[in-house]
Amino acid sequence: MKLFHSINDFQSTKKTILTLGTFDGVHIGHKKILERITQNTENGKYESLVLTFFPHPRMVLQEKSEIKLLNTISEKTELLEATGIENLVVHPFNESFSRLTAEEFVHTILVDKFQIQKIIIGHDHRFGRNRTANIDDLIAFGAAYGFEVEQISAKEIQDVSVSSTKIRKALNEGNMALANEYLGYDYFLNGTVVKGKQLGRTIGFPTANIHIEEDYKLIPKIGVYVVKAVVKSETVFGMMNIGFNPTVNGDRQTIEVHLFDFDQDIYDQNIKVSLLHYIREEQKFGSVDALKAQLHQDQIEALAFVNLL
Repeated sequence: MKLFHSINDFQSTKKTILTLGTFDGVHIGHKKILERITQNTENGKYESLVLTFFPHPRMVLQEKSEIKLLNTISEKTELLEATGIENLVVHPFNESFSRLTAEEFVHTILVDKFQIQKIIIGHDHRFGRNRTANIDDLIAFGAAYGFEVEQISAKEIQDVSVSSTKIRKALNEGNMALANEYLGYDYFLNGTVVKGKQLGRTIGFPTANIHIEEDYKLIPKIGVYVVKAVVKSETVFGMMNIGFNPTVNGDRQTIEVHLFDFDQDIYDQNIKVSLLHYIREEQKFGSVDALKAQLHQDQIEALAFVNLL
């Protein structure tokens, strides 16, 4: 897949079949559209293209927006590449870009820059300044400028309309089964292992503290999870706590992973942690021994879940 960091950087000798949007999560609804794109370019006559944006438009246009995203830009790029798309344009979104009228966007970008042959979009797509243009406007532009428009209906995407908003809600509620069903993969966090207070190893549960650089990445509900981690290309199951460690008077949120049957020095290593199941909420125990007893119970539950996979 070719990656372009601006619309102006894009180059191709072929006409394109494209789609556009934020694609946060690259979930099963998005994949219906992306599959249609790749099916339309199988004969090699046209090239597939996805246009997406960063920062997320809500970060730019809504002053008090605190939206958290399902993917970092590198994660989204990786997920989109896995779909077989040939070209990805990640265009910087700013207020100037947002002021383009629908016709300016179609004429100067879709037609002039991308040499559009066909656009495939979801059932609820809106575009142009203040998102005032809809599918009917796009069909009219297609007729005027000579490109096809194909719409994927809500029913085709799924009887229950999948959306990034619904996935965020599920994650904030700790509903991993629903979130992962909608995503089509297990929600994951990518980060670097950093030194913590190292209290876990004193009670038999050493943990890897995960630092996530991108502050816009959505961290799911506080609590204890069953996880699957990839570290140094090795897959290991474990359990993870997202929270403040109230039993030992923690004062900031941490993400700590205890990996089963794993004893390696992984400080400064990148780790990918997929969240499989929510075990329980974080709680404050009366003593470290009570915390240790609960961790043993958590491990029993986690291993029972893993054994059913």
